[in-house]
Amino acid sequence: MEVVNLITKKDALLTKEDFTRRADLPDWLVREYQTFHKTVTDKTFPCYFGMNGELKGELRYAYVTQDDWSNLPQALESFLQLFEDPQHKRHGLFVFVEPFEVEGTLEAYRQQFWAILQYLHDVDEIDWPADSPRNPDHYLWDFHFHGEPIFAFGNAPAYKHRKTRDLGNAMVIGFQPRKIFEGLKGTEKGGIMSREKVRERVEVWDQLPKHPDISHYGDPNHNEWKQFFIGDDSEPIVGKCPFSHKEMQ
Repeated sequence: MEVVNLITKKDALLTKEDFTRRADLPDWLVREYQTFHKTVTDKTFPCYFGMNGELKGELRYAYVTQDDWSNLPQALESFLQLFEDPQHKRHGLFVFVEPFEVEGTLEAYRQQFWAILQYLHDVDEIDWPADSPRNPDHYLWDFHFHGEPIFAFGNAPAYKHRKTRDLGNAMVIGFQPRKIFEGLKGTEKGGIMSREKVRERVEVWDQLPKHPDISHYGDPNHNEWKQFFIGDDSEPIVGKCPFSHKEMQ
């Protein structure tokens, strides 16, 4: 835990090259990154955006241990600063969570996923935009950090059927700022075509139809939070969102 606490703001955000040139990274992290790299660069991997980003070195990475998440806000803040340069408009951040000693259930990973997002929100020093819904039941709700709307999605080893969500022995959380989807939004022609192509490939990998909670942001019949951590089946998620905005606590 002390090692993580000593990570500087600059060092919290990792590049592809860091996994081979930095000797201070935990062994488990290096192993999980290698599995991640092998998986997403498989020529049949459904998400060609992720594949191309990994091959070109455009993705960024961070990690947290089971005992210490304190470097994650720093990493996410540094990641968002990249977008001040237009060249970084398509970057994504993938955060590796130190594996459980014994593989957990899907619900255990889901609970930890939402606990991490809640932690990020609780320590965030910047208020959400005034017009952004606070209630996850609102169809325009979206997660924000440092004022930026972000799509987050969980991947975990407990996915046995939806194999595209299994990226290794660690839970891997993807963070995609909404701004990278400009020109690819749900109702735009480019977004519709790209989304359908990816989803067709996902169905081939998973041998399952699209999960019923998968839609596009802005769909009035859709709750965005349910898409953050989908089930390993074809049943819609029921119940209350685990996330609670500070103003509603």
